[in-house]
Amino acid sequence: MTTAPGTPSSSEDTGLIAPAWHTAVVLVILLAVAGLSAWRMAMSPVGNMSGHTRLANYGVVVVWEWLTVAFIAWGVRRRSFSLSSMIRGSWPRASAFFRDLGIGIVFLLGSNLILSLIQIALKAQPNQAVRNLLPETPVEMVAWIFLAATAGFCEEAIFRGYLQQQFGRMTRNASAGLVLQAVIFGICHGYQGIKPVINITVYGALFGLLAVRMKSLRPGMLAHFIQDSAGGLILRQVLKKLPAG
Repeated sequence: MTTAPGTPSSSEDTGLIAPAWHTAVVLVILLAVAGLSAWRMAMSPVGNMSGHTRLANYGVVVVWEWLTVAFIAWGVRRRSFSLSSMIRGSWPRASAFFRDLGIGIVFLLGSNLILSLIQIALKAQPNQAVRNLLPETPVEMVAWIFLAATAGFCEEAIFRGYLQQQFGRMTRNASAGLVLQAVIFGICHGYQGIKPVINITVYGALFGLLAVRMKSLRPGMLAHFIQDSAGGLILRQVLKKLPAG
């Protein structure tokens, strides 16, 4: 696994990209929010995401994810790292952007095939929480796209950028770092139910592999955005034709 470049802040530095206490705080907050969301059966810990509350919940999730990324950026700066050094890669020309976009699309095609097979094997179906979070009105659809863009950037930075590299350094094992971040990623989607969490954990691992292979989070960020935005809108249409369950 390629880790972010950086200069140790002192002779006692352990090689971590942020202090251990900082990672503990991130994990406590992530798991606390995940537990509350699962208890309330909603993507946001605020509660039910149906009707007039849906836009408010989208806003809560957007603010929460950006605040988490800001806290991570502050933490890694304490060890002379930066957010950009976790993300890596660059788009100096349009061709570089479209290259990463193409990689992201190919990744989505392959990963969704794998996840579809797992979903069939598990007989997993979207629960009511998933049905409730999908947009209904034109305004909600616009907000959904913004939410997906936030998730694409922030979740890749949090899980594949920060946690994967930090866990890898803590355990001195890149594979352990990849698996641990995927497990946390799955748990953070616990409101969707046990079977979907298994699928999402695998998805997190695949995104982790993509980050390692490309030595950049950029293709994964683009793929994550496409998956959440287009996938959510398509799922909305599919679920309209299926009975609730």
